Amino acid sequence: MKHVHNNNERAIKKNSPSFFNDASIVSFVIIIFSLILFYFTFYFDEVPPILNRGIQPATFPKGLLLLIIFLTSIVYYLSLKKPWKKQTILPKNFYYTLIILILFTIISKTIDFFLGLSFLSFAISYLWGERRILLIIFVTIIFPTLVFLFFESILHLRFPSGIITDLYYG
Repeated sequence: MKHVHNNNERAIKKNSPSFFNDASIVSFVIIIFSLILFYFTFYFDEVPPILNRGIQPATFPKGLLLLIIFLTSIVYYLSLKKPWKKQTILPKNFYYTLIILILFTIISKTIDFFLGLSFLSFAISYLWGERRILLIIFVTIIFPTLVFLFFESILHLRFPSGIITDLYYG
């Protein structure tokens, strides 16, 4: 009888929200890592206003890290409402996504960052099930173009040299 009682206690503990479940550990690690990186952004070099062509070097990383912390907090909150399901074997799409990210890195470093971003946008959306042609065209061409123009025009950051970026920069 005691054995059955222990199993019931374990079942109750498994189903009750805990601060030490998988979601909280992952969230905690991401937030701590982001806070450490955020701390280091205070030691970036400052550009004098007369030489500044856009934002200060530390501004974008700080904003990105704060966004990561905010989104991680949302994921943690949502995981409390609907806990993650345990998977012993990861789906094939996980491994395909890793391969796509590796190919993106290779294409971006060797050929062109813009082409790499277009490849990444197309491959991920197609792999994850998107089949609408107009949306794939938007994600593959228009989205990377908007990202490129945003960084170039608003942030005044140049992309690395490559086939398409060299055509743009002349």
